[in-house]
Amino acid sequence: MKDVEENRPGETSRRTVAAKRRALELGFDAVGVASLESNAHADDLDQWLAAGYAGSMTYLHRQVEQRKRPARIVPDAGVAIVTLTNYFHGATDPGREPGAKVAQYAWSTDYHTVLGRRLEQLATAVRELAPGARTRCYVDAGPVPERELAQRAGLGWTGKNTMLINPTIGSFTFIGVIFTDAELVCDLPFQADRCGTCRRCLDACPTDAFVEARVLDARRCISYLTIEHAAPFRDDERRLVGDWLFGCDVCQDVCPWNIRFAEPTSDPELAVRAEIAAPDLAELLAVAPDEFERRFGDTPFERPGASGLRRNAAAVSANRREAAL
Repeated sequence: MKDVEENRPGETSRRTVAAKRRALELGFDAVGVASLESNAHADDLDQWLAAGYAGSMTYLHRQVEQRKRPARIVPDAGVAIVTLTNYFHGATDPGREPGAKVAQYAWSTDYHTVLGRRLEQLATAVRELAPGARTRCYVDAGPVPERELAQRAGLGWTGKNTMLINPTIGSFTFIGVIFTDAELVCDLPFQADRCGTCRRCLDACPTDAFVEARVLDARRCISYLTIEHAAPFRDDERRLVGDWLFGCDVCQDVCPWNIRFAEPTSDPELAVRAEIAAPDLAELLAVAPDEFERRFGDTPFERPGASGLRRNAAAVSANRREAAL
């Protein structure tokens, strides 16, 4: 037994290195291992929710205890493997009229599908490396504090625009997480705040959605309004949307870390699809639900659905008419 115990640290390190190597082979751009202690920003989350900044995202209230204590998400899990996947396409405008603006993360096939498949492959590798281990994968779903875990895994820091910023690839990344009870070596947390005195993201926000650095009032955020918010727009909400049909990239587009370091992805599974990168507004306003599902059911547009996209398209059209007067 003594020999096993003495060899365990070496075996754990070997397993961790092998798991990370497999993650990179599968197409992830960065990977780290995070511990699952309680969230250091738990009080900030409570205050944010109490202020009403979550808008209609009531699920965040239901998930709050797990978000504050990630060890509760998956019983017996000891660590989280955190991955980053670059989705930057190298341009802020696909250049197709009469399309409206769409956030870059939605320019390709639904990332939940692409990353979910890769994470399951990585989870299989972890179980092979640690026979008997259990795993559970999450892609932007469930009560997972992804950015907190990514920071703990040494993958970056939370910028003033609340996005995770990696110092070598920027913030145009998807975060994927695998909880596991396999013994792995945790990475050192990323401790530095490299935003410094810069406030370009805060000043560039077209709706003044940032109450202060790292505090976002979702109710004024274009991404929230066009994706998460399900109700019809009030006039003031419609005007906030401006020319954005789905999501918003302004606070990322102006970030110096992206301007300097973000490189276009070469991932074939994240190739740009013109019909979603710059969709035709007239077509969206007229599309029937079954046709919408056929064309967009495997894309991020499925989240708000046909009715949500028609609402957004109508808002953009109305804003363009007002701007032309």
